[in-house]
Formats: sequence, structure tokens, C-alpha cells
Amino acid sequence: MADVLFPRMALIGIGLLGSSIALAAREHGVVEHIAVHTRSKDTLDRAEELGLGDSYHQDVTECVADADLVIVCTPVGVCETIAKTIAAHLKPGAVVTDVGSVKSSIVKQMAPHLPKHVHFIPGHPIAGTENSGPDAGFAELFIGRWCVLTPAEDVDKDAVAKLQAFWEALGSNVELMDAEHHDQVLAITSHLPHLIAYNIVGTAADLEMVRDSEVIKYSAGGFRDFTRLAASDPTMWRDVFLHNKEAALEMLGRFTEDLTALQRAIRWGDGDALFDLFSRTRSIRRSIIDAGQEIEAADFGRHINDAEGEVEKSQTRL
Repeated sequence: MADVLFPRMALIGIGLLGSSIALAAREHGVVEHIAVHTRSKDTLDRAEELGLGDSYHQDVTECVADADLVIVCTPVGVCETIAKTIAAHLKPGAVVTDVGSVKSSIVKQMAPHLPKHVHFIPGHPIAGTENSGPDAGFAELFIGRWCVLTPAEDVDKDAVAKLQAFWEALGSNVELMDAEHHDQVLAITSHLPHLIAYNIVGTAADLEMVRDSEVIKYSAGGFRDFTRLAASDPTMWRDVFLHNKEAALEMLGRFTEDLTALQRAIRWGDGDALFDLFSRTRSIRRSIIDAGQEIEAADFGRHINDAEGEVEKSQTRL
């Protein structure tokens, strides 16, 4: 068990990531008190039933009072409002971070409103499932996954090191990165795949020539794997695209150009071009497995059968 890094941690939002952080931080002993905030009384009550925190607050200013670590686990679109609300109530020396999938927008939204006496270190744990809510969390979510931190150059190095140690204690590999570069990388590795998945599933739903029963019945042909991404939290992903617009549009433009070339190869029967592309992209899958970011299983690791034939919890990361 690791040493206590932050005596009091405040979690603003208690969905999949917030609840997983609570469980992992408790398991590894890196915090002493976990304060939980969410606006929904029903969700807050459920978090208390699950024992995710030590104190529960509908008032976010009460939640962050005296907190040594504040983690914003909400959709990206509300981060500015949160920063404005909590600013006057933050403890001097507190570390303030987040878990959003975009970083440049988070910096623009939050940094101007936070007091100089706190350390603002935007973060993005690249881990998740298609499930949401406090019941979806599990302590192992971050093990072997990357967490990207995007601190400004003038942020206290000791504070950055302390937050890095926190994520490492939860099992993450940590990398420091420029916020704009992060947004470019995630636009192609995460945001665009989700956009494509939403679009493909939507197209299938709109096809009059294919009955719903056929879409479900033959989904193992590849459609099933897109539905996992397309089942992700719609509020979160709406905000991701609205707040990473430039990078998402750039990657979407490149994808469209490549798709046009692929369409041309099919139209003209260019088998060599198709084979070369499929061979090149197949190796990417092997590289991901070799890097430990996926397991080698026919069902992409969504369900792993143990020796007794029981199905373990899905741990596929987004």
C-alpha cells in the first residue's frame, strides 16, 4: 500500500471515472478522506450506498473545502462553471485536476478563474468502458493504462510529481504532454473512432432495407464492435467534439480523403492497393497487444472466461 499523498480528496462527479478513482485511491491508501459531490441527490445517495466516499455533498463548495486534491470528473462543457464556483473555496496549495478527454479547452475554461495559490494540472486518464454511473466503477480500471498530464510550464514541479505519483499508485503509466498535442493525438486515437462508430450505428438504424432484427442477428460481422463505442455516454462525447472541434475536424478531413482513395480502389478493382492497406493496418493491432494496451482474444477482451467458466467483468478500455 502506498503512502498517503493527499489527506483529503474531493471528487466533483461520481460516474465511471469518479467512482473508479474513489475505489482505487481507497484500495491503495493514497488518500484518507474522500469527499463526493454530484448535483443529483439520487446519484449522491447511490454513491453513499456503495460506500464510495467519506462525506457526500450536493454543495460543491462544501465538497472542495480543505481538499488537498480536487478532481473534476464531469463532462467537459461544465468545467468553466465549476471553476468559477469553487475558486474562492479552494485551499492554498491544493492540486486541481480533471479527467476530460480534451485539454486545451479545459485550460481555457478553468485556468483564468482559479486562484494563484492552487496548482492547476489538467489530466486525462485514458481508460474507460461503455458503462456510466457510480455503479460502473472498479478499482482496476487504471492498471496498465496511460494517464496524460498537461501542466503549464510555470506550474510547481513538486505538485506535478505528487499528482504523477497519485496516478502511478492507481496503476497508471503517466506521461507529460502539451495540451494541444494531446488533443491532436486523442482526436485520431479516440475521438474519430467514436464519431465513426456513432455514424455507422446511426446509418444501420436508418437503413430501410435492413430490418432491426437482422442488424442484431448478424452483428458479429463487425457491427457489434462499433456498438460498444456508440454506447458511450452521449453527454460526455457531445462535449468532447464541441470542445475539440479543430483537431476533430482536421482528423475527420484526413479520414475522408483516405476513405475516398479506398472507395476508388474498390471501384477500379485495385486489389494490390487494398491488400497493402489491410496488411499495414493489421500490424497496428499486433503493436497494441505487444504494448499491453489490449489482450489477444477473439472478442477483443470484452469477456474473459476463467477456469470455472465464469465471465469476468469487462475491462476493455476506450
